[in-house]
Amino acid sequence: MKIFNKEHTLPQRDSKSINEQIPDGMWIACPICHQSIYRNELGTLKVCPECKYGFRLKARNRLALLTTNFTEINKDIMVEKTDFPGYADKLQRAKTTTQLNESVLTGIAIIDEQKVALGIMDSYFVMGSLGAKTGAKIAKLFDIATEQHLPVILFTASGGARMQEGINSLMQMAKVSAAIARHSEAGLLYISVLTDPTTGGVMASFAMQADIIVAEPHALIGFAGRRVIEQTLHEKLPADFQRAELLQTSGFLDAIIQRPELPTKLALLVRLNEVK
Repeated sequence: MKIFNKEHTLPQRDSKSINEQIPDGMWIACPICHQSIYRNELGTLKVCPECKYGFRLKARNRLALLTTNFTEINKDIMVEKTDFPGYADKLQRAKTTTQLNESVLTGIAIIDEQKVALGIMDSYFVMGSLGAKTGAKIAKLFDIATEQHLPVILFTASGGARMQEGINSLMQMAKVSAAIARHSEAGLLYISVLTDPTTGGVMASFAMQADIIVAEPHALIGFAGRRVIEQTLHEKLPADFQRAELLQTSGFLDAIIQRPELPTKLALLVRLNEVK
């Protein structure tokens, strides 16, 4: 016995028309656990509800999660310009996207009642690359912190040195390292917070020179990229290679802190290490 005749068959749903009803960007895939997440579920913290991976944030968005008391410094530091083809246009696009003048935001902040010198690198600014102006701003941040006897908290996010600036970009590793040494000699605290991604020359220098090194869950941390290493070794690397959890197990990190807990735990670390 037929339940449906030709006139009463159920209508077939066109998959194309269904997809057209879903706005682009409503769902996002977590790069770690691969779960599909309704974008609104991420909230302002931009954290995967399944694995707690912290999606990449612009510097000013991260600042808003840390404090409402912030005074920007070193905004107009000038450095020698380069004539690399297309570089000026790329910088202008980055400035428009991030509302920053460079790949790092620096200033004096109050985080949970603790006064600190704060730096936040922005991966949306030419992939957080380390240019001459970036290095000048970070070095100056440490020098001001030394003068004012303040701890430094630096959030790193970078693809490495900015090759459009040639040797000048590589020299920034030494410049910032020297400023960190002066700050350390004054007996002051430096905390680095490694976010996704922290790679290249930034990882190989000031990101790993802190007194206390912490990271967000599943942050990518390494020098050379996975593909380069696999091609060199002719081996497939494990899924957790260069992730924060493996680095902590290997002794490179002091702690992994979830994004919502960063303000209170960073302030606690500052209080516990106050110079009497």
